[in-house]
Amino acid sequence: MNHFGIGNLVEHNKAVRDKIPDIIKNAGGNCNVKKLSNEEFLLALEKKLTEEVKEYSENKSVEELADILEVITRISELKDVSEDELEKIRKKKSQERGGFNDNLFLIDSSEKF
Repeated sequence: MNHFGIGNLVEHNKAVRDKIPDIIKNAGGNCNVKKLSNEEFLLALEKKLTEEVKEYSENKSVEELADILEVITRISELKDVSEDELEKIRKKKSQERGGFNDNLFLIDSSEKF
């Protein structure tokens, strides 16, 4: 035990969902959290996005896709971009450059894009 009388704590140092501390405490555990500024949390969420994409790559879970969307939604909010605006940007890019509906895989090209 450490000097606070708490058993060995596992370091996470990552952004978590709002209810995670309560879930830990309700399960009989302890945790330490701190509230970050928007700028600090944006950096933490950008790391979290990489983590969530990696988790999806490993297990292909639809739940991981939902986690990715949750992180992306909060990142866009922190960048002052509404979900509607993000969707407009996505649609514009899709109209200009196409979507991913045809399952195309580029092997090589003489032009950069």
